[in-house]
Amino acid sequence: MPHPAPGPAGGPRDRAEQIALFRFRVIAEPANPRLSPTERGRLVRALARQAHEHPDGSLCTFSRNTLDRWIAAYQAKGLDGLRPVRRADAGQVRRHPELLAEAAALRAERPARSAAQIAEILRARHGITVSERTVRAHLVRKGLSRAALAAQPARATGRYEAERPNERWIGDVLVGPFVPCPRVAGSKRARLFVLVDDHSRLLVHGRWVHEENTRAGQDTLRQAIVRRGLPEQLYVDNGAPYANQALQRCCAVLGIHLIHSKPYRPQGRGKQERLNRLIRERFLLEAEQAGIASLEELNDRFHAWAEQVANTRVHSETGQTPLARWQAGRPGRAADPVLLAEAFRWSVTRMVSKTATVSLAGNRYQVDPSLCGQRIELRYDPEDLTQLTVFVAGTAVGIATPLVVGHHTHPAVPQAARPQPEPTGVDYLGLVLAAHEEQTIGQIAYRELPLPGLDHLAPTRDHDDPTADVEPDNPLELG
Repeated sequence: MPHPAPGPAGGPRDRAEQIALFRFRVIAEPANPRLSPTERGRLVRALARQAHEHPDGSLCTFSRNTLDRWIAAYQAKGLDGLRPVRRADAGQVRRHPELLAEAAALRAERPARSAAQIAEILRARHGITVSERTVRAHLVRKGLSRAALAAQPARATGRYEAERPNERWIGDVLVGPFVPCPRVAGSKRARLFVLVDDHSRLLVHGRWVHEENTRAGQDTLRQAIVRRGLPEQLYVDNGAPYANQALQRCCAVLGIHLIHSKPYRPQGRGKQERLNRLIRERFLLEAEQAGIASLEELNDRFHAWAEQVANTRVHSETGQTPLARWQAGRPGRAADPVLLAEAFRWSVTRMVSKTATVSLAGNRYQVDPSLCGQRIELRYDPEDLTQLTVFVAGTAVGIATPLVVGHHTHPAVPQAARPQPEPTGVDYLGLVLAAHEEQTIGQIAYRELPLPGLDHLAPTRDHDDPTADVEPDNPLELG
């Protein structure tokens, strides 16, 4: 099996952005603009009582004031507002390492002492200010955090269902049949990236691809947001397409709370598993029986089946069709186009050479000479490597001018060229597709609308060919 193409974090990681993404994961739920002050306060108090796993593996707790400050900074400046700033006491601990040893002794003497109280004791005794966060982080590393010392009660799990449409989307990847792939001159297994709405059981969007990588998952999420609006939460597993910095940044920019299920704990994924079983039994069985000529044909038939069958059948648990239940909730949180384009850009950090150049995906770019020797952030659309924006400390400072562009798209971009679909015979899925076309004639096909930066990937149609498929989408109002 070929190795997956490198993701956007192929270069050195930007530590400031890593911390900003971690802080957003902590405050993602109370930062929801739909919450009232009372609801937000209740969530913040609960978060202040919990221990949170830091990217370095340690456990941290945060005060209500800290969490409120992060929420206000995110609402004012977005993800950039959560980047750390250099403290005035930086370097004190390196010059006085004995302070941390004394902090550990103070906690061991009285486990109930807070990090703030220990920092105050150190200041009173030595006249040196050590931040509360530094003391807390050291105590966590030493296994002396109050959360670690306290008994952790067992948590009972029960049946969960989102209260409204678009409150939680569940994502998964389903392995399908072998499909002809022109890139390898043969057949390759197709994989379905699919999203389901937890409240209504609506099949939000699905797309068959040959490459199971970060970009394929992002493309599916982007199309789903364009069609159905923004979700409040995205619940996925820990597979490579979902456990990456690109998806974390995308969700943080859009204000989506990204949740990863814990390994060996499938609670909350039952609706997704049921949908996967339905797809295998009702769609794939018929698709394999009829034969699959191309990936584009498989996607056309799957989209028609999803709208005509999966989303219009009466669900045994809800007693409604998924589409009717989703529309009844009037989900109305649409994404701003400019913010949507920014969210799906990738980000890498590079050190500027002495000749004021940087490299990305085999290409060379010229930046401002004043940036020589500095570490900069490059934000770009992997579909178009001719336009890179340069950021320093979260602030845009210019663009990177291409010197030599040998690759116009990132190697992780799947399906750069799609084959022309071949004519198919009459079968069950063909009848479903015909019924879908007849019902949606004259309506806007959202799937065919070009997205910013993706125009060259839009499938082409031969308007002179009377046998060419026409498959407009079923438009849904977001309320």
